[in-house]
Amino acid sequence: MYTFKKEERLCNKRLLEQLFGSGSSFLCYPFRVSWVKNINTQPAVVQVVFSVTKKRYKRAVDRNLIKRRTREAYRLHKQELLYQHLQEQNTHVILSINYIGKEINDFALIDKKMVKLLTQLSEQIHASHLKTI
Repeated sequence: MYTFKKEERLCNKRLLEQLFGSGSSFLCYPFRVSWVKNINTQPAVVQVVFSVTKKRYKRAVDRNLIKRRTREAYRLHKQELLYQHLQEQNTHVILSINYIGKEINDFALIDKKMVKLLTQLSEQIHASHLKTI
C-alpha cells in the first residue's frame, strides 16, 4: 500500500513531451504540478516524475534531499488522496511535481503541502472527468 514502485516512475520521453506539451498545471507553493490524463494503458494508475531545479540548488546533495522528502510525502498519501478517486473513475494520469521553493523545507512542511497538492489535483481531475461525461 505505501510503496513507490518502478512502474509508478515516469521515464518515457514521449510521455514527458506529452505532459509538458499539452498538460494542465497549477501552483501549490513550494510545488508546481503538471498533469495530463493518459489515454494509453500504462502499468500504474499514476506515473510521476519529481524534479528540483539545478539553477536554484547547485549542489546535488540538496536536490537529492528535497526529492527524497517529496517522494516520501507522496508515497505516504497517494493511496487515500489520489489513487482511490482515479480507480473509481478508471482514469490514468501522468504527473510532474517540481519543487520551486527558495529554501530547503523540513519534512513536516513538505508533507502538509503534499496533502494539499494531492487534494487539489484529485479535485481538478474529477472536474475534468465530469466535463468529458
